[in-house]
Amino acid sequence: MGYRVAVVGATGAVGRELIRTLAEREFPVDEVVALASARSVGQEISFGDKTVLKVRNLETFDFAGFDIALFSPGASVSAVHAPRAAAAGCIVIDNTSQFRMEPGIPLVVPEVNANDLKKMRRNIVANPNCSTAQMVVALKPLHDLFTIKRVVVSTYQAVSGAGKEGMDELFAQSKGTFVNDPPTIEQFTKQIAFNVIPHIDRFMDDGSTKEEWKMAVETRKILDPDIKVFATCVRVPVFIGHSEAISIECEEPIDLAQARAALREADGVILRDEREDGGYVTPIECVGEDATYVSRLRIDPTVENGLAFWCVSDNLRKGAALNAVQIAEALVALDLLPKRHFL
Repeated sequence: MGYRVAVVGATGAVGRELIRTLAEREFPVDEVVALASARSVGQEISFGDKTVLKVRNLETFDFAGFDIALFSPGASVSAVHAPRAAAAGCIVIDNTSQFRMEPGIPLVVPEVNANDLKKMRRNIVANPNCSTAQMVVALKPLHDLFTIKRVVVSTYQAVSGAGKEGMDELFAQSKGTFVNDPPTIEQFTKQIAFNVIPHIDRFMDDGSTKEEWKMAVETRKILDPDIKVFATCVRVPVFIGHSEAISIECEEPIDLAQARAALREADGVILRDEREDGGYVTPIECVGEDATYVSRLRIDPTVENGLAFWCVSDNLRKGAALNAVQIAEALVALDLLPKRHFL
């Protein structure tokens, strides 16, 4: 016997990845339903090798009797329907930005702060921003060893972070370049094909973008409220896989051998740092993988107790779908889900 699970936003890139990840990780389910807007009703989505789910209408769906709802429909939709699902007794794991910074709603990366799930008060758990998720997985073992004071990070974020439409725009612009078609710019502020754009989400009063602000506030909520974070977030012409160049300043002296050992043993991290041609991981190599990969580990001599490294991860998996399913698994492990289907 297992749980009843609803996937909201099932026709989107992350929603489809959620359904795929549930099947791949053999999450204990009795029933999975795929939910989306009225225009998607009737579409078919595969769940595992033998099951086909027909999309149902989120607007009219009754969450009563369901145990978990995995939400990835956009913040405005989550704002309406996540509280409705939670009120029906369903634990919501929300991938959008809607609830991340609200008091009483845990913001969770299971390798880092799974025990925060015990503080859940409203039947809602938030999944962090994709760029934050992979970073804190890599930072956690280093913070445990050396106590990180400050993080400076530059991100190189794939277009899939902007959804299927972003991927379609990169494909269309790339193809058009070779036949001299002028680029159509809709999803991004400038041409993305063969270009990089130092702008993700809206600008804030201090000149930062909201994506950069998210990385700072989310890292403090997940890992340590005393860590200072300065981020520069850049959209790059890569379909899947976020990359990050990270420099940290710590309270304790850095021992590089200890840092390597801690990263090698850390849950969710794979260290590949061979200091030779190709002895590092690039985003195309992480697609479809669950791990956060760390490479180019080296002392930063420009600050006291400084360390720098390169970090890549599949943003649709660890940055979204995988992390959400891992939260569901942690809820099971911590005995925080209802027992009604196991009586």
